[in-house]
Amino acid sequence: MKIIRDYYRNISDFKKGYQPRTNIVKDEKGDLGTDCHSILTRWRNHLSELLNVLGVNDVRQREIHTAEKLVPKPNAFEVEVAIVKLERHKSPGTDQIPAEMIKAGSKRICSEIHKFINSISNKEELPEEWRESIIVPFYK
Repeated sequence: MKIIRDYYRNISDFKKGYQPRTNIVKDEKGDLGTDCHSILTRWRNHLSELLNVLGVNDVRQREIHTAEKLVPKPNAFEVEVAIVKLERHKSPGTDQIPAEMIKAGSKRICSEIHKFINSISNKEELPEEWRESIIVPFYK
């Protein structure tokens, strides 16, 4: 399957011909930066301003009251259905485990993931790795 996919991708690239890429970004002053270091620095600054919210630690200290019902823990069948719905040929996350491997693990993987999700729900705290993300900017 992967060979056929690569084949059609190569045909598509050949038809399009050479597509030059431009790596230019404006900094805070409006000046253009073209070298990799200045581009990465600008993206780092922009995303840290955008995503880092002040006062996040204060949320834990206060009790939060909502009118919404608590979300029930998923049962083993729901976890199994979610694994079946995983799409193939997608990029793996930071754990580098592709969906194909999770699907191939069958009932054993389903039960372990179900245990893991329930332990997170019981502790009421996300794993530290889930708080990190990889952001890949692309030109639209």
